Amino acid sequence: MTSNGRRVVLYIDSLKLGGAERVTLTWAQWLREAGWQPLLLTRKPRSWDFYPIPAGVIRVVEPTDATWMRRLGPVAFPFRIRRLCRWLQRERVDLAIGITSLPAIKLLFACRGLGVPCVVSERNYPPLKRIGLIWSALRRLSYPWAALHLVQTQAVGQWLTQHLRAQRQLLLPNPVQWPLPAFHPRLDPEPWLAAAGVRSDDPVLLAVGTKAEQKGFDRLVRWFGELAPRHPRLQLVIVGLDEQPYHGRDQQADLLALLRDQPELRSRLHFPGRVGNLAAWYARSQIFVLSSRYEGFPNVLLEAMAAGCCCVAADCPQGPADLVDDGVNGVLLPLETDDQTWVEQLDRLLCTAASRVRFGAAATAVRERYAPTRLRRNLMEALEPLLANRLDRRGG
Repeated sequence: MTSNGRRVVLYIDSLKLGGAERVTLTWAQWLREAGWQPLLLTRKPRSWDFYPIPAGVIRVVEPTDATWMRRLGPVAFPFRIRRLCRWLQRERVDLAIGITSLPAIKLLFACRGLGVPCVVSERNYPPLKRIGLIWSALRRLSYPWAALHLVQTQAVGQWLTQHLRAQRQLLLPNPVQWPLPAFHPRLDPEPWLAAAGVRSDDPVLLAVGTKAEQKGFDRLVRWFGELAPRHPRLQLVIVGLDEQPYHGRDQQADLLALLRDQPELRSRLHFPGRVGNLAAWYARSQIFVLSSRYEGFPNVLLEAMAAGCCCVAADCPQGPADLVDDGVNGVLLPLETDDQTWVEQLDRLLCTAASRVRFGAAATAVRERYAPTRLRRNLMEALEPLLANRLDRRGG
């Protein structure tokens, strides 16, 4: 059977900066390269897009809710599902992939009566990523309907099986492309840091993320406050936090406020914002720190390791333990590790260049272990029978 005519929708809330968004675009590109026609559907408009759309991928935005639908709020859920169902029919979609919880739930309901196989991809650890009582109930109802669940770690797959009866699964961790791709905006770290008074030989602790609470940046700032007096030129750089509020919170201001008793350190805490050339920032750092409280699969840790960074990670649920072999290719600390132990570990690494070089060199093995070629083959082999069954029933 040829690939001609196969239409696959990938549905995610937006294409803002983030690991789930990056993976969605990677999958869309793989599908296009295999000869299928991917449609990339988002709820948020194109103005949210951070990443370029791969060639041949059709970009679609959901219609904005009418005023009466907005007034109804959650009660309008059936009307939104009906609208999505009609769109799937009009576009003659053969396979649907829902990325993150809410898009996956909506797709499962919309595909239910159409005979369109729906694939679900959770991108976080469900027990810690709360979605509210109503959405949780809808997830419990709909997740068993999925033709396949794409899970990033075995632990997430086990949780989905035990709690949501998700039986059909494919373990598919994130791929890492080497060299790391670069996007707009490109921000050269050297002149940017120099403008902030940072010397080219100043040591840098680097962290990356868009959600300060999940990423544990408050903890990282506390550790920095303890480390800074020992290392007078040490800088902390947190890439990814916007100046705009996130869920009503000014994340940058909240983190700076943690240094209220050490105002002299505020000039050594830096927020470049969103950057598309992370490889340059990984290269500028002495240590990459993953201080997260939870993850789905830490894409930035994977990229930092591929870039040869010396990485120190919290063994949070889920993913860091799949990447970091403690003492071999980095440092992995239990999630409950106290602040003082974190500070001492980071201090030792800052004082020992040989250890940083050794960990960084060993970390680059992830380039092969998580190479796109192998993971792409696994995904396509899992999707092929779903599409084949659909087209056979349709007579395509």
